[in-house]
Amino acid sequence: MAMGSYLTNSMDHVTFQGGMGRAELGNFETETAGFGDTTLAAIIGIDDGAREEFQLNLNLGVSFPTGSIEETDQILTPMGMRPEPRLPYPMQLGSGTTDFKPGITYRDRRDKIAWGAQVSGTVRSGRIDEGYTLGDRAEVTAWLGFAQSHALAGFLRLKGVSQGAIDGQDPLIAAPVQTADPANFGGETVEVFLGVNYAGQEGVVRGHRIAAEIGLPLYRNLNGPQLETDLTAQIGWQYAF
Repeated sequence: MAMGSYLTNSMDHVTFQGGMGRAELGNFETETAGFGDTTLAAIIGIDDGAREEFQLNLNLGVSFPTGSIEETDQILTPMGMRPEPRLPYPMQLGSGTTDFKPGITYRDRRDKIAWGAQVSGTVRSGRIDEGYTLGDRAEVTAWLGFAQSHALAGFLRLKGVSQGAIDGQDPLIAAPVQTADPANFGGETVEVFLGVNYAGQEGVVRGHRIAAEIGLPLYRNLNGPQLETDLTAQIGWQYAF
């Protein structure tokens, strides 16, 4: 399979006057938009196929750095100037590296109850010309679902992530915000998700799958001050042929 993405990022800021000033100078917003990295992957069945409802799959993928890591926008400095520097790491559209993405997935089902788990990771290939490498990532997720019908199912999912810190620094990313400091990245998080999944069974919708979920944070142990996560909402479409 091949996976691409088109990303839009925005971040609101408040600038205070002077180096240590407490008077509010003004507000501004930075934005980026464009295509992200591209992944080519294979799902390889490693169970014996004796039971249709049981699956054990090996996931192997490679992510290619098609997303930009040189995005800029205008900011408001504490001295009232409006330069257009390179934006902090979360506002960039790609990793800059070719990444290996291994994983293993287990699924099973009894009547209308389904469950499963997945362990996956992202391993960066090395430091880029800009002088840094995003940290490696490990993720564990487990879910429990109830099928209302062959087409419609609801599920509860728990996800844990360990994100490595950024190694190095881009010398052109030096804005006076915590997101520009590579020390303020990475850590461990746990989230819980509630979702719904629709899989087309016949006609023009056969092979199409739509899934949506809403997640809440349960645990965070982060490296340095980072932006808070209040709510996560996701919707995805998949077509198999």
